[in-house]
Amino acid sequence: MKNISQILVIEDEAANREAIALLLGNAGYQVTTAETGEKALEILSKTPFEVILTDLFLPGVSGIEILKRVKEQWPFTNVILITGKGSAESAVEAMKEGAFDYITKPLHFEKLQVIIAKALEKSQLVAENLYLRQQLRGKYRFDNIIGNSLPMQYVFSRMEKILNTDSTILILGESGTGKELVAKAIHYNGHRREKPFVAINCGAIPAELLESELFGHVRGAFTGAVSDKAGKFQQAHQGTIFLDEIGTMPLHLQMKLLRVLQEQEVEKVGSSKKIKLDVRVISATNCNLEEEVEQGRFRADLYYRLNVIPIALPPLRERREDIALLARHFLQKTCTEMKRPIVSITPGAMTCLENYHWPGNVRELENVIERTVTLTDGAAIGKSDLPANISGSSCEDEEPQISCPRLTESGLDMPQVIAGIERCLIKSAMELSGGVKARAADLLNIKRTTLVEKIKRLDL
Repeated sequence: MKNISQILVIEDEAANREAIALLLGNAGYQVTTAETGEKALEILSKTPFEVILTDLFLPGVSGIEILKRVKEQWPFTNVILITGKGSAESAVEAMKEGAFDYITKPLHFEKLQVIIAKALEKSQLVAENLYLRQQLRGKYRFDNIIGNSLPMQYVFSRMEKILNTDSTILILGESGTGKELVAKAIHYNGHRREKPFVAINCGAIPAELLESELFGHVRGAFTGAVSDKAGKFQQAHQGTIFLDEIGTMPLHLQMKLLRVLQEQEVEKVGSSKKIKLDVRVISATNCNLEEEVEQGRFRADLYYRLNVIPIALPPLRERREDIALLARHFLQKTCTEMKRPIVSITPGAMTCLENYHWPGNVRELENVIERTVTLTDGAAIGKSDLPANISGSSCEDEEPQISCPRLTESGLDMPQVIAGIERCLIKSAMELSGGVKARAADLLNIKRTTLVEKIKRLDL
C-alpha cells in the first residue's frame, strides 16, 4: 500500500487556507493546516511532513523564519513559499535560504501540483539517500571488522586515531586481507562520511585509460572523447578517494598524481584549466613500495607523500586466533543470505581451518565457507566437507588424542607427569595465541587467572 504524502499548509487567510486544503485533499494528499507560524511550529514538533506550503508574510513567525527552522531541524522537508506579486526580492532571499520553490498569488493550482510533485520526489530521494548512508555506516562500523588478535587490535587503535584527520593513508597488506574494508571504515566513521567515497583499482585499468579515469578529460582530448568527463578525483571532491594497487601505476602518471597531492588541484586531459579539490587520499598496495623505489619503478617523492600514515594489515596466518571468529561470522552471514538454518563447524573441521596457511587470506576463508555451506546438506560442517587442500594431512583428528604415559609396576610420579603435560599444553596455547593470556586461557578452557597461576607455579 502506497503511503499518503503529508503536506502542511500555513496561511493566515481562512478562505485561501481552506481552498488550498480542499484542492490538495481532492488530489490525494493528506493535508494539515495552520493559521499562524507559531501554530505550524507546534504541529511540526509532533508530526513530520514531506512538504510545507507557507505564505511568505505571516503575523508573528514569518514564512522565512519557518523556512530557516525547517532547514535546521527537518532536512527531508521541502518548503514552497506563497508570495504576492510585489515580493520578488523576498522570494529570491527565500530561495537562498533553501526554499524549494515559490508560487505567486493568485494561485494557479495546476502549476502548484507540478511543484508539489517535484518537491515530494526530492524529499523521497533525500530520505532514501540518508537511509543508504546509514546502511553504509552500519556496514562499515569498526565492529564489523572481525579480529581479537593483538595485530588487529593495533590496527583498530591506529584507525581510531586518524578518523577525524585528513592525513594521507597508505594501507599495506597481502591480497585478501581487507584493505578496501579498512579504507571504507575510516571514511564512513570519519567527518567526511556524508561525502563521496570513490574507489579505483589502478591495476585493473589499462595505462592509456587510467589518466582519464583519474583526472577526467575534455571533449576532443583524444579519439573517442565525445564529451567532457569528470575524473575520479573530481567525483570524490570533499570526500575520500581510494587508490587500490597504487604500486602498479605507470611512472608518467605518478608524477601527475604527485602534483595533484601537492597542489590539491587537477587538470583534465586536454585542458590547462586547474580545478581545486578537497579530497582525502587513501591508497593501498600488496607490494613492497620501498623495493619498488629502489628498483626505480616507483617515485620516491610520491612514496613519501602517500606514506604519511601507514597501516599494515597482517596476513591471516599471522592472526590464527581470529580464524574461528571469522569462520563463524561468515557462516552466519552465508546461512542468512541463503535463508537456511545456521550450521555449525565440528572441532576437527575448525582445527583444519586454523592449521591451513590461507594464501588468499580473509577473502579465501570467506569463499571457502560460502562454497562449503552451499554444498553441505547437514547441520554441521565436518572435515570431509572441506576442500581437499584444507582437510589434508595438516589436520588433526576430529577428537584430539592425548597420549597417556605408560604405567609400569615400578610406578610413576603422577604430579610430575601432570605438570609436564600442563607445561606442554600451556606452551602450545601461548604460541597459538601470540602470547595473549586471555586467548590462551580460552583455548585451554580455563580462567585467565588460573592460567597465570599455573604459569607462575610451573616457572614458565
